[in-house]
Amino acid sequence: MVLEEGHRCEFRERRSQVSGFDEEAMGQLLCSMGQDFAQSVTGRQVRIICTSMTTLTQIWMTLLLSNILPSDHNSDLPLPKCQLFYAILTQVSVHVAQLILDVIYQFVGIMPPRHPVDPEKSNRALGFSALITCLCQFYGVSVTPTKLIWPPIIRSFIEKYCIPRQAQESGQDQQQ
Repeated sequence: MVLEEGHRCEFRERRSQVSGFDEEAMGQLLCSMGQDFAQSVTGRQVRIICTSMTTLTQIWMTLLLSNILPSDHNSDLPLPKCQLFYAILTQVSVHVAQLILDVIYQFVGIMPPRHPVDPEKSNRALGFSALITCLCQFYGVSVTPTKLIWPPIIRSFIEKYCIPRQAQESGQDQQQ
């Protein structure tokens, strides 16, 4: 979302407040019927597992984790990312450029974790690979990707990766 001069990023403001996001409402919107957040041993809600998400949440997760908030895995959503998804789906103003800037700042500012088997290798995923590739192409660098960065999010992708497990299983049961 593009914020005009003087407009606030409501997402950032709400996130800084102790009671900024209603976790029960987030769970109802982001989770499939009968599903909820995974909890820590102390009972604190910490993340939503992919199999507990609605199809729409899984689609947004794929889009955002591939393009705006790079992650080395996308099988679950920690609470802060759930807050962002909830904000987007409830039309709370979000300063996307600032989010990307914050992620880039964090990405270059921390030491990458080392690979558990080969300490000479980094264990961190490359952030913003699509952005880097497009910028290289724009400035005339010959780019010949050896591997598809991520398939496009189309109906076949959604049916394969974003349909909740229960829906997939019941669809298979009906076919048999």
